[in-house]
Amino acid sequence: MRYLPQTKKGRSEMLEAIDVSSVDALYSDVPKSAFVKGKVNLPDHMGELEVERMLGAYANENHAAPDGPFFLGAGTYYHHVPASVDHIIQRSEFLTAYTPYQPEIAQGTLQAIYEFQTMVAQVTGQDVANSSLYDGATAMAEAALMAMRVTRRKKVVLGNKTHPHYEDVLKSYFENFRGEATIEGPQDIDDQTACVIIQSPDFYGSPENYQIWREKCDAVGALLVVVTNEILSLGLLPAPEEADIVCGEAQSIGLPMSFGGPHLGFFACREKYIRQMPGRLCGETVDASGRRGFVLTLNTREQHIRREKATSNICTNQGLCALAFTVHMALLGEDGFKHLAKLNHEKACELSDTLENAGFKVENETFFNEFVVELPKNSNEIVSTLAEKGIIAGLALEDNKLLVSATEMTAQEDIQTFCETLKEVCA
Repeated sequence: MRYLPQTKKGRSEMLEAIDVSSVDALYSDVPKSAFVKGKVNLPDHMGELEVERMLGAYANENHAAPDGPFFLGAGTYYHHVPASVDHIIQRSEFLTAYTPYQPEIAQGTLQAIYEFQTMVAQVTGQDVANSSLYDGATAMAEAALMAMRVTRRKKVVLGNKTHPHYEDVLKSYFENFRGEATIEGPQDIDDQTACVIIQSPDFYGSPENYQIWREKCDAVGALLVVVTNEILSLGLLPAPEEADIVCGEAQSIGLPMSFGGPHLGFFACREKYIRQMPGRLCGETVDASGRRGFVLTLNTREQHIRREKATSNICTNQGLCALAFTVHMALLGEDGFKHLAKLNHEKACELSDTLENAGFKVENETFFNEFVVELPKNSNEIVSTLAEKGIIAGLALEDNKLLVSATEMTAQEDIQTFCETLKEVCA
């Protein structure tokens, strides 16, 4: 009863109240292929002490990033988060004023959102940013929907290799259009294109030339959307000022990897498109006494306006994650942000040079902190073998290739150990 508190009678009463015949009917919109067939392979019920011991044993089987050489990126990156970030975000001023709906008692929360928006707008080179979205994948999907609203077109073009998980989320969004909206490749840019989405650095770590894509979009009247899943790259690479929308993942600043989440989506655009932007926007104002204050300025979502005019059903911003980002970014400052980005690039260059000296070929001509290396053997098998030796080598790709990442957390001895062991395994 502790874990399943509802009785059969209680469930029946709830189903009757919402006029549904059975629990299964609640899931009628879920594809049959998504359901588990047969019984789930789970142990019988246990007491609380036994459950804690069992879960603790499972947790101890994990190999976390600090446990040894770590070179896995691909959208989630191993960065240092100062202890002061955790301390500040748990202060009562933020925890007790959690919701920004009542501006008179949530000024601290609203100001933090305002500062977050300002920082995102500055690093992306855009006019305005919203208060955050769930993650980089949903941010990219929301950018595509926004471009479709602005242009009144239904075709989205992926200009280069974007993150495959981001592509999957975009396809999931588009399933609701029942064939009306399409996702195409760069060869299909025409006057029916709502936007061209490019990722920079792309999924393989190479930065893009924004101006080339800007010209292609202008030729057909499409919007240019720039996505990044490593916001720290904007501390070293040029801000994508040529873009109409810039969005992506901000986990690198203030947030640990946490085995895949929670993450932090960011979203910025040109001012002329502000009313089509998803999520919420916090603005600065003055009260009746002329004192500086903050207020929710724009809420173009179905919770606040008529559903048919809503720009998104995103129900809230990633408040705590956005606060962590804001605190970390404030501690870094502009110079610190750029210096951290430079450190990442230097570590990646050191990794690249050491790999090439060991006889491996690096594919990328340019990169930020991630690149592809060619291997003489099956990359999946090599990743598994190195994992058994306590080294997380990177992401195995097709054609015996490996996507590796280096950050400020990558020690010189980690690089040396990785390259020497990789050479032994590939011999």
